[in-house]
Amino acid sequence: MAQVVLEGVGKVYADGTRAVQDLNLDVSDGELLVLVGPSGCGKTTALRMVAGLESISEGQVRIGERVVNRIPSRDRDVAMVFQSYALYPHLSVRDNIGFGLKLRKLAKDEIKRRVTEAGRILGLEEYLDRKPRNLSGGQRQRVAMGRAIVREPQAFLMDEPLSNLDAKLRVQMRAEIARIQRNLGVTTIYVTHDQTEAMTLGDRVAVMKKGELQQVAEPQVLYDHPVNLFVAGFIGSPAMNMVQGVLNESSDDGLELTVGSQKLRVDKAVFESRPELRRYLGRSIAVGIRPEDMDDATLVGSPDDSNLRSKADLVEAMGSDVLVHFELDAPKVVTDDTKELARDVGTDVLGALDEAERSVLVARFSPRSAVAVDEPITVHVATDRLHYFDPDTGLSIWGDGKSNPTEEAPS
Repeated sequence: MAQVVLEGVGKVYADGTRAVQDLNLDVSDGELLVLVGPSGCGKTTALRMVAGLESISEGQVRIGERVVNRIPSRDRDVAMVFQSYALYPHLSVRDNIGFGLKLRKLAKDEIKRRVTEAGRILGLEEYLDRKPRNLSGGQRQRVAMGRAIVREPQAFLMDEPLSNLDAKLRVQMRAEIARIQRNLGVTTIYVTHDQTEAMTLGDRVAVMKKGELQQVAEPQVLYDHPVNLFVAGFIGSPAMNMVQGVLNESSDDGLELTVGSQKLRVDKAVFESRPELRRYLGRSIAVGIRPEDMDDATLVGSPDDSNLRSKADLVEAMGSDVLVHFELDAPKVVTDDTKELARDVGTDVLGALDEAERSVLVARFSPRSAVAVDEPITVHVATDRLHYFDPDTGLSIWGDGKSNPTEEAPS
C-alpha cells in the first residue's frame, strides 16, 4: 500500500493533441479515488500514465517514495483491472488468478495461498476449477480482480471495470468492489464515465473536463457545493436544471428571484452563505435547481411565493418517485460548460441549446402526486437550496467571486 501523487502531470501526443493538462492529485494510502468525466476528458490517459502504459510529457508521478516516470510498468508494483476481463479461456479460474504469480516464479505454496485467499475474498471458492466460459459476467470480472489482488500491489488501478456488465450486475459489483477495497485497504484509482458509480464508490471524486481537473472532493461536497457549472451539471441524476434568472431585493426585506415571467421569494439569509451575491443584484445570473429540490406544491402546502406554474409535458413514474418535465419561459444557460454537458448526453447542441428563450426542467415529485401529462402543475421550489453561478466564468458564486470556500479546489 502506498500514497499515489501526481504533480503537474501533462500528456501531449506527437501530433500536438493535449490529453491532460497540469493534473495535481494526492491519493492517500488506502483511499479509493474515482476519476470521472465525459468521454475524452483525459481520465483514462491519466490512469495509464500512473500505470506506465503511457509516457508522461510533463510533471511527475510518485508511488510511495519513488518517482516512477521512467520506471517500466512491470516494476511499478501496481495492478490494473480493465474493461475487458482478458481471461485465458483454456485455463481454470485458479490458473487465471495465479498466472502472473507463476511468471514471477513464486513458490507453489505461496501461489496456492494467495489464490485461495483471493478466492475467499471474492466468493469464488466453488468456481476455482471452472473455465471462464462457465462463469457469468460478474464472476469473470471477479476473476480479473482476483489476478490484481494476488499480486498484493501498492495500488489498484481500475479502468471502467464494470462497463461490460448489465445494470443489475453493475450495482452488485459496485458494492463488491467497495467492500473488497475497504477490507484490503489498498490505495485505488478508479476511472468511470458513470457519475452514479463515482458517487457511490469514491472516498473522494475527481471531476475532469477536456484534460483539466475541475474539482476533487468527497461525493456529498461535490453534490452540495459544486465549484462550477460543469461539475454542477455533471454530478447528480437527473442532472441539475439550469436557467437564467435575476436576483433583486424585495420590499419585504427579502430577495426576489425572477425566472422568466415568474418570481420566487428567497430568504435574505442567502447573503450570509454567499456574500458575493450582493454584487450580482439586478444582473442576469445562472441559477441551478436540482430535481430533488422541487415537488408537487399540492402535497407540501408551500406558500405561493415559492412555487412555479407550468404544464406537465412528460411524466415518468419511477415507483419511488415521479419525474415531471415542464417548460418555463426563462432563457437557457448557454456556456461552454453547458454545451459540453449537452454533447456528453448526445443533445443536439446547435438545435436544443440555441433555442434559448425557453427552458425544460425536470422535477422529482413524490409518488403520491397525481400529476398528469398536459395538465397544469404547481411546482414547489426549495429556494434555500438554489445554486448560483457567474454566467461569464461559470464559477459558483460564494464569498470571493472566484471559488467555493467549502470545497477542495484543484491545486
